[in-house]
Amino acid sequence: MTNTTLTSTDPKILAVQNLYDSYFRADLEGALADVSDDIDWAAEAASTSAPWYGRRLGKAGVAAFFQAIAENVSINQFDIETITSNDTDVIAVVKWSYTVHTTGRTTEMYMQHWWRFADGKMVFFRGSEDSEQTAAAFRH
Repeated sequence: MTNTTLTSTDPKILAVQNLYDSYFRADLEGALADVSDDIDWAAEAASTSAPWYGRRLGKAGVAAFFQAIAENVSINQFDIETITSNDTDVIAVVKWSYTVHTTGRTTEMYMQHWWRFADGKMVFFRGSEDSEQTAAAFRH
């Protein structure tokens, strides 16, 4: 189950929806359309428990982030629970479930995504999730 359908006219929220939708269509170019060339992107920035954790820079870094997810897990659920924005930022709460390819373990959790925009482009992203649950799913 994947639900990224949003009802909004805010161009920042629409850009986030485009990123999600493009990723699930395996359209990397579309996913990167609203990402700045020098974006500062990190999911669980200080951890190495999952292949997609850590800080990445630029569009190539974001592409590597998406590749790490695709190569290591099968996503079973990705539902936007809520999303909001202000003048510069978008915050989304997402419920997701995935199965780790190497261990066969499935996990389900909420995660938070935070984007900062400048000049119509995503310039900063931080994602957080239940990192202990993720680490457990990857343990052999």
